[in-house]
Amino acid sequence: MTSSFTEGTIDFTRNDETYQTYYKRFGDLENRTRNPLVVLHGGPGLCHNYLVSFADLSSKYHIPVILYDQLGNGKSTHLREQPPEFWTIDLFIDELVNLLNYFSIQDSFDLVGHSWGGILASEFEVRRQPAGLKHLILSNSLAASSLRNKSNMQLIQAFPDDVKQGLMGGLKEPEKFFEALKEFHSVHGCMTRPIPEEYWYTLEQVFGPDGDPTVTAARIVRKWSIIDRLHLVRVPTFVINGHHDISQDFVVQPFFDKIRKVKWVTFENSSHSPFIEEKDRYMRLVAEFLAL
Repeated sequence: MTSSFTEGTIDFTRNDETYQTYYKRFGDLENRTRNPLVVLHGGPGLCHNYLVSFADLSSKYHIPVILYDQLGNGKSTHLREQPPEFWTIDLFIDELVNLLNYFSIQDSFDLVGHSWGGILASEFEVRRQPAGLKHLILSNSLAASSLRNKSNMQLIQAFPDDVKQGLMGGLKEPEKFFEALKEFHSVHGCMTRPIPEEYWYTLEQVFGPDGDPTVTAARIVRKWSIIDRLHLVRVPTFVINGHHDISQDFVVQPFFDKIRKVKWVTFENSSHSPFIEEKDRYMRLVAEFLAL
């Protein structure tokens, strides 16, 4: 069943230029009985489409859900001409704050960040200490880019040479990279068969022949770490990963070690997308956590 939704765009002004942030809202904000949940997609450089299963939280648990495409991605304004230094964590935090204010939910809301979205969510909490944030969910994310890089290097060893070479070549050879990336994600990205169209569509928006790799190519999280600042996370936090995940246990372990109020669940039959692979259990556990 497809949940009904409202979509639109939000003006976002930066350096006297006004851009558009595309959003998709599920559920009723006016008469809500639960805090709205804002969902932050991965990348940096992907879009919201592969996260549509979060709409189940609205239809089954009466939690309003807001998905959106971060600036430079999906249906939001694309800025291919902007240099790498334009794309910063603070830019995306400011865009998130703008969205919260637009919906007038800044005084009481929850956040879930998937992969890069978890970086964005955790940095928002640590840098801004938002008064209205009640719960934080870090799904299949990372505490440091060095840990994710270590995990990637370990996991690609099991693949054929052409996949290894394609991944190592990066965006310098985009076609080979994308073919290799699809092989890698078929094992460690999403184990559901068939893999949902929304999943491949999301990757194609960046790495496909008509994709826009601007944000991804900016390498925003190169040499990034939040490990030494995790003690600044104030709110109850739910850490999630999959047994076959790109975010192996050691990639998320610092969250569990250093955040004061934290729980951690590993989905045994999932990789990087348990919200697709084990959707019902994932949404039930998230709903239960958000009710605490």
